[in-house]
Amino acid sequence: MKIRVGFGFDVHQLKANHPFIMGGVRLEHHSGAYGHSDADVLVHAICDALLGAANLRDIGYHFSNTDDRWKGVSSLVLLKECVKLLREKGWAVGNIDAMICLEAPKVNPHVEQMKKNIANAIGIDTDDISIKATTNESMGFIGRQEGVVAYAVCLIESKK
Repeated sequence: MKIRVGFGFDVHQLKANHPFIMGGVRLEHHSGAYGHSDADVLVHAICDALLGAANLRDIGYHFSNTDDRWKGVSSLVLLKECVKLLREKGWAVGNIDAMICLEAPKVNPHVEQMKKNIANAIGIDTDDISIKATTNESMGFIGRQEGVVAYAVCLIESKK
């Protein structure tokens, strides 16, 4: 069996009175991540990790921010499409490990639902997904609550 690892990163600025979607969960906060889709940085980082592991370029290549088909779409839809691309090349998702970096709101109360949403979109068990969160200790654009960042690594396995 052949295995590969992938790394993903995403960043979005935060805007006042904008929805904050993370892992398919709407977080209550005075500002939210802004982007062409729902700006779910966690799911975007996971998509890039999966696409990179399978040598399928990146999320922007497949889901351009100039394409109206993806405007306002749930990032879980993008994740399902990424998994479909992987399967077409003979890959299956082994596991995902992700880290979110933001000052607020608190993510930990929502981690289990995020894992369920992501696992459902991919078709894997929630035990194969790890989601962690940290702050930036009040430093930089994250510390000033101007943006949010997510990182993800994944393992994929050849089904051949």
